[in-house]
Amino acid sequence: MMRINRYLALCGLGSRRKVEQLVLESRVTVNGKPVDSLATLIHEERDRIFVDGKRVRPQERHTYIMLNKPRGVITSASDERGRKTVLDLVRSKARLFPVGRLDAKSEGLLLMTDDGDLAYRLTHPKYEVVKIYRVKLNRSFHQQDFVSLTRGIELEDGPTAPCEAFFYDSDPHRLEIRVSEGRNRLVRRMLEQLDYEVESLKRVQIGPLLLGDLPRGRYRHLKAEEVRLLYQTVGLRKRARQ
Repeated sequence: MMRINRYLALCGLGSRRKVEQLVLESRVTVNGKPVDSLATLIHEERDRIFVDGKRVRPQERHTYIMLNKPRGVITSASDERGRKTVLDLVRSKARLFPVGRLDAKSEGLLLMTDDGDLAYRLTHPKYEVVKIYRVKLNRSFHQQDFVSLTRGIELEDGPTAPCEAFFYDSDPHRLEIRVSEGRNRLVRRMLEQLDYEVESLKRVQIGPLLLGDLPRGRYRHLKAEEVRLLYQTVGLRKRARQ
């Protein structure tokens, strides 16, 4: 038995957070009856689950793609304003969705998959998956501001968790920042709160996954060992088949 949102995520319909909306919008039926409660438990072998009238089943294989997202590209499956999205850069038959977000002005490592269970854990603060960013500022970063940054900063949606920060390449205009939260524009907002302007921001690592020398705008499929390490990082015992 499992909750309905986890089952839908295993079917490749999005992360568990995203598929919750399908349930709340009453687009899901179980054995012919509409469900709108996230507490609904289903038996994956016995129950028949439909979304928008189409039966869905957990996937036996998943796709895992690393993209070096360029600036100006939207981290979304679609955009009502017609802007280029990350899915426009990747050719795949899988129903991919981005894991977490990088805002339009930011670039770097973005994981895309149809593995909702892994995506959920990589983005949930409970699992404290470290993300590493390299940032260029409009002016030199003062040593005393490292204390504020690493202790936590009060933002409009609550204080940030402690993080690590260092000068990158011994340049006072460049920082490497390591965070384990996934809030929207978190790194930019922390630095703006300290009166710095971010000129460029690049994510170079998610957990054990490194961007490396992947060219900007290009993508590649993850190696089996990389997927295994991601599963290990978030405490998933059974690795999905690729």
